[in-house]
Amino acid sequence: MGVVMHKLRLRCELIGLLFISLLLSSCKTFRKAAPMPETTATSSPYIPVNDISWIAFYSSRDGSPEIYVINSDGTELRKLTVNGGMAPASSPDGTRIAFTSSRDGDNEIFVMNADGSNQRQLTHNTQYESHPAWSPDGERIAFVSERDGNREIYIMNADGTDPQRLTNHPAEDMRPAWSPDGVQLAFNSERDNNWDIYVVNVDGGVVQNLTNSPAWEIFPAWSPDGLQIAYRCSRPNEWNGDICVMEIDGGQLRTLTTHLGNDENPTWSPDGKQIAFQSDRYADPQTSGSSNYNFEILIMDADGSNVRRLTDEPGGDYWPSWGS
Repeated sequence: MGVVMHKLRLRCELIGLLFISLLLSSCKTFRKAAPMPETTATSSPYIPVNDISWIAFYSSRDGSPEIYVINSDGTELRKLTVNGGMAPASSPDGTRIAFTSSRDGDNEIFVMNADGSNQRQLTHNTQYESHPAWSPDGERIAFVSERDGNREIYIMNADGTDPQRLTNHPAEDMRPAWSPDGVQLAFNSERDNNWDIYVVNVDGGVVQNLTNSPAWEIFPAWSPDGLQIAYRCSRPNEWNGDICVMEIDGGQLRTLTTHLGNDENPTWSPDGKQIAFQSDRYADPQTSGSSNYNFEILIMDADGSNVRRLTDEPGGDYWPSWGS
């Protein structure tokens, strides 16, 4: 992968864990901070003004990566963590947020109430663990772990108990996304020597390649009605990428964004009418490879129209997850 791999590793070192670098680099540590006391979690939803839906994301705007939430209309920005947090995943009922943090010295999965209270650690492993994703009923969490030697998909109970390995392949399997009926997980993998999107039943079975094309397809996100999967699509080894959508059988491919730059990491609104994503389209090309090169959170209608900017922060905003 040559030059592209070198650039992505550099960006990962400078601005934190950019999502494309999760797939292409070996950067596996977060900024460490003092341990935060564990508390007993009780569900307490964050309810914004006028019942507007909210979006969780992480940002280094205060110097280190932390979890924030913002209303989908751009109001009420709130910081939820202070000891480090990345890769947020909002629970289906909007009461909790799972996330990744290295506050104990290792990359682990944590959970907190949607208002930032009752933060507690779910995994206790010295190996890399990230990419949490809630089951539709909120009872289980899929995640990525290297505990058995390479990055595979695991599923555990929402309290961290009974972790079970789902995938088993020498290639890296990452970014799990549950189907709305809870029967399948979509994920991206390079098991066929190319980044493609696959699906597998949560109880195991045959892994199916949905995309199977020369292009790169990563970061799958299932639509709330279960009929479509949004994802990032690009040419192989290319930084520029777009948000694409396909039917769940891998057909009817559509490109939603065609802007020069890297659009990635889509997340659907609960009603399926909008998609939020991160983009570097506003970044200054002269700052490429520096800490000032950043992504922002954008929102568009589900057909790709009406694109508008949600955040505007030099520190960079990443990994949006739409809450209830």
